[in-house]
Amino acid sequence: MAAHAGHGDTGHGDHAATFRDRFWVSLALAVPVVVFSHMFADLLGYTPPTFPGSAWISPVLGTVVYLYGGWPFLTGAVTEVRARKPGMMLLVATAITVAFVASWATTLGAAMALDFWWELALLVVIMLLGHWLEMRALGAASGALDALAALLPDLAEKVSETGTVEVPLDQLRTGDVVLVRAGGRVPADGVVVDGAAHLDEAMITGESKAVRRGVGDQVVAGTVSTDSTIRVRVTAVGADTALAGIQRLVADAQASSSRAQALADRAAGFLFWFALVAGVLTFIVWAALGDMPDAVERTVTVLVIACPHALGLAIPLVIAISTERAARAGLLVKDRLALERMRTVDTVLFDKTGTLTVGRPTVTDVSAVPGEDRDALLALAAAVESDSEHPVARAIVSAGASSARPQVSDFAVLPGRGVRAVVEGLQVHVGGPALLAELGATVPADLEAAARPWAQRGASVLHVVRDGQVLGAIAVEDAVRPESREAVAALRRRGVHVAMVTGDAQNVADAVAADLGIDEVFAQVLPADKDKKVAELQARGRRVAMLGDGVNDAPALARAEVGIAIGAGTDVAVESAGVVLASDDPRGVLSVIELSQASYRKMWQNLAWATGYNLIAVPLAAGVLAGIGFVLSPAVGAVLMSVSTIVVALNAQLLRRLDLDPAAVATR
Repeated sequence: MAAHAGHGDTGHGDHAATFRDRFWVSLALAVPVVVFSHMFADLLGYTPPTFPGSAWISPVLGTVVYLYGGWPFLTGAVTEVRARKPGMMLLVATAITVAFVASWATTLGAAMALDFWWELALLVVIMLLGHWLEMRALGAASGALDALAALLPDLAEKVSETGTVEVPLDQLRTGDVVLVRAGGRVPADGVVVDGAAHLDEAMITGESKAVRRGVGDQVVAGTVSTDSTIRVRVTAVGADTALAGIQRLVADAQASSSRAQALADRAAGFLFWFALVAGVLTFIVWAALGDMPDAVERTVTVLVIACPHALGLAIPLVIAISTERAARAGLLVKDRLALERMRTVDTVLFDKTGTLTVGRPTVTDVSAVPGEDRDALLALAAAVESDSEHPVARAIVSAGASSARPQVSDFAVLPGRGVRAVVEGLQVHVGGPALLAELGATVPADLEAAARPWAQRGASVLHVVRDGQVLGAIAVEDAVRPESREAVAALRRRGVHVAMVTGDAQNVADAVAADLGIDEVFAQVLPADKDKKVAELQARGRRVAMLGDGVNDAPALARAEVGIAIGAGTDVAVESAGVVLASDDPRGVLSVIELSQASYRKMWQNLAWATGYNLIAVPLAAGVLAGIGFVLSPAVGAVLMSVSTIVVALNAQLLRRLDLDPAAVATR
C-alpha cells in the first residue's frame, strides 16, 4: 500500500496530497494516451485521429505517466526488494515496467502487437486514485478529530472578584471559573457551578441533540452552549483535556496493526510469486511450441494483468473507511484488531457504575405527604441544600433547579445526619434516618410505604422535616441511564449474552439487573477482581467484550477480547481499551458490533472478487484454453483488470452509507 512506498511522507495528509497531485496530472495525460492508442481503438472499433506526429502522442505522454505517476510504485518496489519482502509495490512496478518496455518495443517496430500505452496509463491512474482515496480516508479519521482543537475559542472569560477578564487559554489553571455565554464555546474541561444550558456536544460525542448540563455536570472543551450562560470551574487544561486524550487515541489507532491488513500483504506476496511463476511457465510453454512472438505476447500479458491492484485496495480501503466512519460517529478505534474481533463477541460484560448508570447521585423519586406539593417540596429541599458541597446535596439542587427556591439563612451541616437552615422563619432539616431519630420525627405510614421500595433497591432515602413535621421523602441513587435499557434489549435480540459486574451489594445489583433485563450479575466484586470475572466467562468458551468507564476497569478491559472504555473525559485515554466511546451512551457498543460486521463482510467480498479475478484471468491470459480456440486478448484482460479495481473501490465506499447512530442501531 501507499504506506509501503517509502517516499518519505510523514503522515496520511502528505500521502494523500502526493497521490492526489500525481493522479490529476496523470489523468490529464492519460486521456490523449488512451484516445490515440491503436489497441484501445481496435477494441472499441474506431480510428484514432491522424496528423503529423500523432503516432508519438501515446509513447511520449505514456512515458511521462510511467515516470511521474508511477514513481511512488517504482520507489516502493525498490524498498520491497531491499527488504526482501516482495509485495504490492513490486507487483505494480513490475506490471507498469513490463507494459512500458513492451509498448516501446512495439512502437519502435518489434514484431509484436503489444501497444500497452493505454493500459499503462490507466493502470497508473487507477492505482494513484485508489491510493489517494485510501490515504484521504485514513487522514479523515485523524483530521475529523484534529479539527476539534480548532473549535476552542482563542480567549476565555475568567471570572474574577471584580467581574470577568479575557485571558488566553494557556493562562487558565485548574480551579479557575470561566463564564460561557449563550452561543459560546467551553474553553476547557470543567464542572458547571452556576446556571444550566443545553450544550451541543456533536463534535465530541456524535450526539446530534443538544444535552442539558446543570450544576454539578461535567462539560468538555469545544462544546457549545446553545441557549444560556453558565459558569464552569476548570478541572483540566492542556494535555489533560478530553480533546488531547482523543487526539492521542487517534494517533494510536493510526499506528496500530491489523490482522486484515497483514492478510492483504501476505496475499500480495503470494500473488507476486504466482504472477512470476505463471509468466515464466507461459514463456517456456509457448516457446517450446515454437511460437516465440506468442510466447512474448502471452508472457507480457500475464505479467501486466496479474498486477493485483484490486487486491491492494480490497482490505486497506475498507479499514480506512471504517476507521473514518467510526471516528465521525464518536467511536474511537484505538486498536484495529479490536474492531475486527468485535464481530465474534457473544458476551458483553458491563461495568455498572458510570456505564449502565450515570455514575453520580441523582434524584429518582419524590413523595410528599397529603397537602404538600411535590415540586414545592423539592424546591424547599434544594434551597436548604444549596450551600452544601456534598454530592447528594448537588443532586437535590440540580433536581430542583427548575423551580423558584425560597430564601434561606442560618445554614448548618449536621455531620452524619444531614443539613439545617431557616426558611421563612421556620427550621427545615433534610437528612436520613439518623436525623429523624435525633429530631424524634415520625414518618407517616403512607410516606413510609412509598419509600420502602426505594430502600430495597439500594437508594438513599432523605426526609424533609419542617418544625418537626415530616413533609416528604426524596430518593437519591445512581440512576440507570435511559439508553441502557435499549442497549441491553438490542444486544439480547442479537443473541448476545449480557452480564454486569459491580462492587455494589447484591440487592442493589439485582435491582438494576431486573430493571434492565440483564442475564447474569456479578456483585460485590472489587475493582482488582473484575478481570477474574472476565476470565470466568472466557473459561466457559465465551468471547467477551468488556464495557467500563475506563477508571478502575483497566485489568478487565485488557483481559477481554475487546475492551471498550466509555465516556469523553480525561480518563478516556485508557491504555487497556481497544475502542473508546466518545459519548457516555452504552448503545455505542451496538454501533461497534455493527461496524465490525459490516467491515468484515466488505473485506471478504472485496478479497474474493480481487483474488478470484487474478486466479481466473492469469491462466486465461497464459492461454490454458488456447486448445479450444479461446485466448484472453491483452486488451480485454486489461479492461477486466481495471473494472475489477473499480468494483472493489465502489464496494468499499458503500460502507459510508452505514448509519452508526446509536439510537438508530438500537432499533434495528
